[in-house]
Amino acid sequence: MASMNSIEPENTEEHVAEGGNIKLTCKYEGAIYNIQWYRQYQTSRPEFLLFITEDGSIHPSDSDFSAHINKTEKRVDLQISSAAVSDSAVYYCALQPTVTGNTKTLYKNLWSKDNRILHNIH
Repeated sequence: MASMNSIEPENTEEHVAEGGNIKLTCKYEGAIYNIQWYRQYQTSRPEFLLFITEDGSIHPSDSDFSAHINKTEKRVDLQISSAAVSDSAVYYCALQPTVTGNTKTLYKNLWSKDNRILHNIH
């Protein structure tokens, strides 16, 4: 039986004063290849921000955002420094599981209802 892969936000809403720093956190289960972060403004489609691999490599490396992965606690953080009103959006974390036999569920696992994370930045 294949292990289940899942990801969910630690909190569903976060607030920070303009100019402050904020950390958005998702917890995951199962074996992963990478975790991606997306941002979606109210009238737009999701925008890719970055992905982080299990060994901590961030792509693209010149992203305006930073990320950290803790394999022991199975959590990944997206750090927004000097938050601006323009950072107010819905943020999504999504995982790409390692393929260990059942590839039919690979893309289903990339986006599930539990991947939605809302972070309002004021």
